[in-house]
Amino acid sequence: MPIDTVAGLALPSDDFFLARQPILGRNQRLVAFELLFRSANGGDANVTDHAAATAAVISHASQLGMAKVVGERLAFVNVDDIVLMSDFVRFLPHDKVILEILETVRATPALVARVAELKGFGFTFALDDVVEESDDVRKLVDLVDIIKVDVQAVAADDLPTLVAALNGRNKKLLAEKVETVEEFEMCMALGFEYFQGYYFARPAILSGKKIAPSELVILRLLDLINSDADNAEIERAVKRDALISLNLLRLVNTPAAGARGRIDSLTEALYVLGRQQLQRWLQILLYAKPGAAVELNSPLLQMATTRGKLMELMTQKVPPGRRVSAEAGFTVGIMSLMDALFSMSMRDILNTVVVADDVRAALLEREGVLGEMLKVVELVDNPKRGTELARALKTLGLSASAMREIEMEAFGWVNELVT
Repeated sequence: MPIDTVAGLALPSDDFFLARQPILGRNQRLVAFELLFRSANGGDANVTDHAAATAAVISHASQLGMAKVVGERLAFVNVDDIVLMSDFVRFLPHDKVILEILETVRATPALVARVAELKGFGFTFALDDVVEESDDVRKLVDLVDIIKVDVQAVAADDLPTLVAALNGRNKKLLAEKVETVEEFEMCMALGFEYFQGYYFARPAILSGKKIAPSELVILRLLDLINSDADNAEIERAVKRDALISLNLLRLVNTPAAGARGRIDSLTEALYVLGRQQLQRWLQILLYAKPGAAVELNSPLLQMATTRGKLMELMTQKVPPGRRVSAEAGFTVGIMSLMDALFSMSMRDILNTVVVADDVRAALLEREGVLGEMLKVVELVDNPKRGTELARALKTLGLSASAMREIEMEAFGWVNELVT
C-alpha cells in the first residue's frame, strides 16, 4: 500500500523516517520497540495529526515487513480515535504489535466498542501516558493488557499511590520516559514490569573507575590489529582468553557476519573475515559483561551496533567529496556508547586504546564528517529535536529517504546479529 494513499490520507512519501525506542523487561533485556513517526522537515516529532503519523508507520512497516523493522520483538504503535475507528489498522499483524491508545483518546461508547471488537480480532492494547485514574482510563482499563505511566509527569511522592491503584487492576505496568538509573531503580522497587527510556545509555562516570581485565584484553587486541601485527600474534593473543575465543566464534557465526559456512577456529575466522571484520566483532564483544558470554539482546549492545551500522552505511551514501572510511564510521558509532558501558569519560577510554585522529575528534568533539554523522544518529534517538536533525542531514547532503533506507538496512543487520 503506498504511503501517500493509505486510508485516503495525504502523506508525503519522502519527508519522514521511522524511529524505534527500546522497551526493556525487568531483566534489562529487550522485549519490544515503540515505533515512532519522525518528521525530517524540521517539524516536532510529536505531530498533531496522529492518524497521518500512524498511517505512515503502518504503511511503511507493512511494506518492509514487521520482522525487518523489529526482528523477533514486539512493536508498540500509537493509535488515536481516528486510527482505531478506521479499517487500515487491520493491516498490522495482531501477533506482532501492541496498539498503544494515546492519552488524547476519549472513551466514548463507540470507541470502547471498537477496542473490544479489535481485541476480538486478536489485538493487544496498552494505555499511553497515564498520569492518573481518569474516567477514560477506568472505561478502557479492562480492555488493555499494559498501562504506560509517564514517570516524568507524576510527582515522585504521588507515584506509589498511582501504582497501587493501577496494580489493583491486574495489568502490567510500563514506566516510560525513564531517563536515569535512579528512576529505573525506583520503578523496579514499585513493581513495574517494563521500562522505556534511555537510562541504560546514560554515562554514569565513576571517579577512579578502571577498565576490567577482560575488556583490556580486547582493547589490546584492537591495538594489535591497528598496529599491523601479524596474524599469528593476533591469534595467540585471542587464544589466551578462552571466553573471548568462544564469544568471538559465536559472533562470527551469526548471519550478520556474512560467512558462507560455519567457522570453527580462530585461524579460519582470521582467514575468512580479514582484519577489518575481526576488528568489528571485537568491538561488539566489548559489550559483553566481563567474564560472561556475550548477551546479543542487551539494549546497550543493540543500540551501539545499530549506531555502528548506521554510520557505516552513511559513509557510503554521503556525497563523494565527504566520503570517509566505512570501518571508521562503524568504529565511531559503536564506540559512542562506551562511556556508558565502562562508566568512564570518553577521554579516559581513548587514552587506553589507539584510534585514528578523525575517530577521536568525532567521539570527543563531534568534529569532522564522522562527527556530523554521529550527531545524526544521536538525534535520531531524540524525539524532540527534529529541527536539528533536519539541519544535520542537510549538512551531510543526505535526504530523508536515503536515511530511511539506511535505517532499515541497519535494523535488518542488527536483527540478524541477534537471531
